[in-house]
Amino acid sequence: MNQLPAHRLLLVHAHPDDETINNGATMAGYRAQGAAVTLVTCTRGEEGEVLVPSLAHLAAAHEDSLGKYREGELAAAMTALGVTDFQFLGAPEREYRDSGMMGTAPNEHPDSFWQADLDEASSRLVAIIRDRKPQVLITYDEQGGYGHPDHIKAHQIAMRAAELAADPGFGAGLPWEISKIYWSAIPRSALHGSLQSSNIFIQILIKFFNYVPAQWLALPFVKADGVVTTRYDGEKFLPQKLAALRAHKTQLILHGDLFKFSKKLSTRIGGNEFYIRVKGEASGPFDKVGRELDLFAGVKE
Repeated sequence: MNQLPAHRLLLVHAHPDDETINNGATMAGYRAQGAAVTLVTCTRGEEGEVLVPSLAHLAAAHEDSLGKYREGELAAAMTALGVTDFQFLGAPEREYRDSGMMGTAPNEHPDSFWQADLDEASSRLVAIIRDRKPQVLITYDEQGGYGHPDHIKAHQIAMRAAELAADPGFGAGLPWEISKIYWSAIPRSALHGSLQSSNIFIQILIKFFNYVPAQWLALPFVKADGVVTTRYDGEKFLPQKLAALRAHKTQLILHGDLFKFSKKLSTRIGGNEFYIRVKGEASGPFDKVGRELDLFAGVKE
């Protein structure tokens, strides 16, 4: 049997682009260190809004070919990050379709990811876990970051699969227990100084008074500082992250290192990425506020 790399990371995400927004610098950084990085994307994002007018025909309401196009965007993003091991959950035997939002017709579609049986979908991820043997898993929190059904389901499946993969009585293959599990998050303090506004009055408040608009503070993935346990310093991998973000051109509006998320408000993209450790013990090194700096610290091969 081929010897496994000393460090092995698994990420479970809902749609193409989620991996780069949340963890692009982390992925590029650990790949540069020689770690094995495996990305499992649960859907192709067929229901996503197309932000490029010339590509509007790809949308679900027109040609319904956005999913195939986003496969190419994901491949280009992974090239930028140096990641070669990426796949869609269940492929090629089973495909899960983007569920759209709660209460919509796509959410009720029998092939939607939201409608998938939890243990059936989890068993497909178990096979990947037992094959790749990751020590570290990254996914969303129980709210799916911001409440999208596919994000919630990805969280549920990642956590369930981690449990089932360690159970010697479940399925085929040797059991494997993941040592450390992390949920992506943003501490409130990280927003200070990163926001930009086209409204001059709001920009003055941001610049001189550390103002953070209420809509940001209300986002479920923005957490109190004391809850966030871990920071990955990937500033030197910011160019790779930005290149990967640009690859997802149908979904993201970028101006330099600014990510525009509304008509008037943008956030500056940085290389620091934050996490909440929900399994495993903390191990140094730590930063000045006590957050661990290495997701693999303390794990054994």
